[in-house]
Amino acid sequence: MGLRARFDKLLEQLRSSYWFIPTIMALAAFVLSLASTMIDRWLGGNWIPSQLFFVASRPDGARAILTAVAGSMIGVAGTVFSVTMAAVVYASGQYGPRLLTNFLSDRGNQITLGVFTATFVFSIMVLRTIHSADESSSASDLVSNGFVPNLGLILSMALALCSIAVLIYFIHHVPSRIHISNVIRGIGDALLAQIDSRFPKNVGTGTATREDAEEAWWQLPAALRPGADAAAVAEEFAEVNAETRGYIQFLDDTTLMSTASQHTIVIRLTVRPGDFVFEGSLLCEAWPKERVTPEAERGIRSAFAMGALRTPTDDMLFMVDELVEIAARALSPGVNDPFTAITCIDWLGAALAQLAGRPAPDPLRIDAQGKLCIVAETLGFHSYLRRSLGAIREYAAGDKIATTHFLRTLEIVARHCASDANLDALREEATNLLHLARGALAGPSLAEVEVEAKTVFTALSSPKRRRPFPQIVDLADRLAEMPAARRHAD
Repeated sequence: MGLRARFDKLLEQLRSSYWFIPTIMALAAFVLSLASTMIDRWLGGNWIPSQLFFVASRPDGARAILTAVAGSMIGVAGTVFSVTMAAVVYASGQYGPRLLTNFLSDRGNQITLGVFTATFVFSIMVLRTIHSADESSSASDLVSNGFVPNLGLILSMALALCSIAVLIYFIHHVPSRIHISNVIRGIGDALLAQIDSRFPKNVGTGTATREDAEEAWWQLPAALRPGADAAAVAEEFAEVNAETRGYIQFLDDTTLMSTASQHTIVIRLTVRPGDFVFEGSLLCEAWPKERVTPEAERGIRSAFAMGALRTPTDDMLFMVDELVEIAARALSPGVNDPFTAITCIDWLGAALAQLAGRPAPDPLRIDAQGKLCIVAETLGFHSYLRRSLGAIREYAAGDKIATTHFLRTLEIVARHCASDANLDALREEATNLLHLARGALAGPSLAEVEVEAKTVFTALSSPKRRRPFPQIVDLADRLAEMPAARRHAD
């Protein structure tokens, strides 16, 4: 595993861990306690003017305050952890186990636990430095004469007040965080924000001009061109197989490009982030075979980082699958919640609308010198349409509300399509949905769906056409039925 892939994987693990931020905050509190104690020893015990609110405390009073703060903080921290785990278990069972990572990586929960832990650590460390005048000590005259860390006491009370504010925030944050609309919004925002940076669009540089495309085409190995004889070219390339098992979490494009440029080879990727591989699974193929040295194979393998879980950092389909899973659970007979499914369809429609107006990513990736380095199977609008709305189709067809909204979402996406091929894909999806709805619905429900489908198919034929308001249609029908003289009189 390369350095960048290893770093990205470690960063994702730390981001989704529940211990990292509380540990850092606890260590910071430990250092702060040492620093405040040193300052207190340097300032002495009479540096606080008596007229201020924070008057100098006696050892017994300081012990009582710090003991109360430390004891309450560790108790509240345990309660916070229990509430968080209960919320995580509820969300995992209600929305799907793949959402567990989203809740564990929530910054609000991590900082809340960190504040309580840091306050406890700081109070305990300051508490141990308090000495009364009658307590013997051979360390220094200052300690033997009694020592109260007034600065540390003030900071401890300030941290306690901050902890109360954080507790109030936490009480509001947990119910808000597990609200299904906020859960879906978090996934949808991440999906929309990262469409531009997903694999393989940003691996190398695309062939932006016709000259670049022609140059890259002539560098394309014969085995990858249409009509190539597989048997004749089978010995021209080398296969690079995986040596570990797990889901591909990260793909280090920089390492992959530099390896291809350094060894003057062309790499054809056969997997993408989110795919599961095991020992011996094919990662990629490289041409020509004689240049694929063991060093080149190690460089290629180091660009892939595997793990036990799929992560959203380099796997955009993972977020799509999360929304599909929530929608499928909502439309299941045991839940029967079409409005949650509608929310998922809305966010998937927003993502598809953003993709519909963009050209498909270039499968040929060149370096700065114009040399073809990577050939990647790209995911275009059709792939995401099938993986998102196409995956919900089976569940939505049995519910009139979800089916109607599904069709309207296709109409909205059509207004953003930049090619007829994308419109054809939307028509095909609408046709498939209507076919399933005719088998699952009947009576007035099916009639409403048929009316909506007719309007949507008209819109798909002319995406820029405005949908007429029902009231305007009714008014036009009434005017058509009225005699001409009466219409003019009115």
